[in-house]
Amino acid sequence: MKITYFQDTDTLYIEFRAGTITESRDLDENTLIDLDAKGQICALTMEHARERADIPAFSFEQVTA
Repeated sequence: MKITYFQDTDTLYIEFRAGTITESRDLDENTLIDLDAKGQICALTMEHARERADIPAFSFEQVTA
């Protein structure tokens, strides 16, 4: 998984898996989801990320099974 924040456009891009994107769907006017040929989610793009998420307080935790 790869998370990129573009400060100049206030866009958050979360790539869940690398792959060929065959379809993009608007979830709302500021959120786009990218799907592969099997319909699996590859990535999510969120515009106006600072307004919609607490970007400065971002943390990541990996939990092992």
